[in-house]
Amino acid sequence: MNVTSRLALRLIPDSLESQPVFLCIDDTMVSKFGTKFEDVSKLFDHAVHNGSNYLNGHCFVSIMLCVPVWNRQKVSYLAVPLGYRMWQKKESKLELAASMVRQVMPEFCQKKNAIILCDSWYVKQNLVSIVDDYPNLGLIGSARSDSVIYDLAPVSTGKRGRPAKHGRRLSIDTDFALSDRKVGGYYTGCRRVLTNIFGAKEVLAYVTSPSREGGTRRLFFSTVFPSQLQFFCAWQEKAPLSQTGSGQMEYIPLFLYSFRWNIEVSYYEQKSFWSLCSYMVRSRKGIEMLVNLINISYCAMKLFPYMEETFSQYRGGSVQEIRFALSIRIRQQVFYANLVQNIETHLKSSVIIKALKQLCLKQMG
Repeated sequence: MNVTSRLALRLIPDSLESQPVFLCIDDTMVSKFGTKFEDVSKLFDHAVHNGSNYLNGHCFVSIMLCVPVWNRQKVSYLAVPLGYRMWQKKESKLELAASMVRQVMPEFCQKKNAIILCDSWYVKQNLVSIVDDYPNLGLIGSARSDSVIYDLAPVSTGKRGRPAKHGRRLSIDTDFALSDRKVGGYYTGCRRVLTNIFGAKEVLAYVTSPSREGGTRRLFFSTVFPSQLQFFCAWQEKAPLSQTGSGQMEYIPLFLYSFRWNIEVSYYEQKSFWSLCSYMVRSRKGIEMLVNLINISYCAMKLFPYMEETFSQYRGGSVQEIRFALSIRIRQQVFYANLVQNIETHLKSSVIIKALKQLCLKQMG
């Protein structure tokens, strides 16, 4: 994980050193029909399509690093999954994710902003408390719509008695004024709040809705404030960040949350094209080693076009394309190596040389 992080961070050009990097956290299920695999168990999965919300298999917690690179004069974020850890139930997913973040954080000591991106499952005290351990670490995540949030503490009146730790309790339905027009596809409200999840730390709360009147409202928290970011909006490859004007700067942390989707794309690619779910090893240690070996191969293909100029045309493309192109080159090398080894006699050599000369003359003509 640390080696992959260092390789990815070296790809950041000097002109983008001030841009934030992102650590996406999520978990994925791998269904197994057998019961002889170590630590296999019944797991709840809201996305399973087998007529039930439960499957027999393993759950892996993973972390992904997104770093900024140039791609056709636009800032594109290269997403590199760092590693997988099998969840064993004796340790919560939150603690497992926090330990993985702590392992790689020494690699980001020179970065101004390293931001964790996660869904509502991980926005809980066991994980978010890690933000207080590192001065350059922040968190942006979705939260349960029924999360308890409060207004900021009122100004002290000087009267006797214990001062209030927070203001009145807020409702996402009545206490957030939505924008007059859609921002990033949604009407959005924003204000500074306090919440028990982050303790006494002030955070930004965003509320989004598809319509100004009615509609389902979603809640997001950000420990990162727009004033702390130096972000090149106009150079971004994708909307809505590339379309953000001066009047929408307060919504930048909310827009940054969209980078979390990269980890879902990685799960799909590794499961569909890299045999992540096809392991037949039974021991937990062996399974983790094999899954992470597959992940290393996947990361190598993502990093290779940025490290080798010969394959630069594959930057920003599908990982499967670069793997296919590289496999063609390998097969060509194997063919030529076998050809040379099998040319044993002078007679065979002269025939091959004559054929190559005729081929060259034909191409030149």
